[in-house]
This record gives sequence, C-alpha cells and structure tokens, in this order.
Amino acid sequence: MKAMRRVVLQMGVSLDGFVARHDGDGDWGLAAEHQDVTAWKVASLRRVGTHIMGRVTYEQMAAHWPSATDGYAAPMNDIPKVVFSSTLVRAEWTGSRIARGDLAQEITSLKRESGGDIMAHGGATFVQALSRLRLIDEYRLVIRPVALSSGLPLFKDLPDPLPLQLLDATTYPDGTAIHVYQRTRSA
Repeated sequence: MKAMRRVVLQMGVSLDGFVARHDGDGDWGLAAEHQDVTAWKVASLRRVGTHIMGRVTYEQMAAHWPSATDGYAAPMNDIPKVVFSSTLVRAEWTGSRIARGDLAQEITSLKRESGGDIMAHGGATFVQALSRLRLIDEYRLVIRPVALSSGLPLFKDLPDPLPLQLLDATTYPDGTAIHVYQRTRSA
C-alpha cells in the first residue's frame, strides 16, 4: 500500500503566536532573516511536491513570484500549486489550479497523489481551517524574535486541544528559532 503524502505547514510566527497583524501585514520591523534561516527554508521548499494556499495568499504570491529572482523563486514557481477558493475565477500563475470542493475531501485527494509533501502556506484563515480539521501532519514554525500582542493567530477555534510532538528545534544568530512538530496519533 502506497504511503499518503503529508501536509506540512511552514509559516513565520511571532513569539506570541501570531502570523500577521490584524490587517494581514507581515512586516514586523525586523532585520532581514539570517542567511542560514533562508537556506533552511529554501531547502524545505525544494522537498515538496505541491504548494497549497488560500485565495488571498495565492493572489499575493502570484503577483510576486513569477518575476522574482531570489532563492525562493524557483521552488515557488516550478512546483505545482493548488489554491482553495470558491470565488477565484482563474488561476493564471503557471502550474496552478483551483480546488473548490470540501476542504477535507480535497486534501485527502491530494494526499493520495504521488509526489513529495504538500506544503501549506496560508493565509491565516486557511491555516486555521486546516488545523481545526486536523489536516496538517507537520508544523514547521519559523519563530521570529518579536511579540505583536495582537493580530491573526496561528490557531483559532480548535474544537479540542491539538497535541503536538517536537521533532526538532534549532536557533539562529538573528534570534529566529525553527521548531518542527508533528501531530500526535491521538490528535
């Protein structure tokens, strides 16, 4: 029996658990991330087989990545993308398609396809829905050294506690910590 692909969330988060300010702004007034953080994130991106995201994040990324030239550009542009939306008319970013069905059913179908892991990007509402439905298998949290005190939380409206097991924790010279967790079997 073929193993199903995993859904992996890789997302920046503040020390107090927010992924953005209330208006969605991700500029937290920090210096650029350390080159080793960037290298870790790019290497992680290169191992995935599919990117998934909500409409707002898709539109932001589709406006940026096709003309970008940094280290993130190739894995973002070359790897297939699935945008979850009931309102998006067309997905014009190369390698993109729209999923309009039930979120859990669509994710299960994606997990059955061949290829590398499925990487979830956001936005906050999309990621919260994935977490509520227990659809994320691994959380790769890039914890930035800043407290926001309010904003869009990583987790919201979980029906029950979400037990996670720490797999790896690494710190970097800029104060960033990357924690990798997997959902426990009971979750």
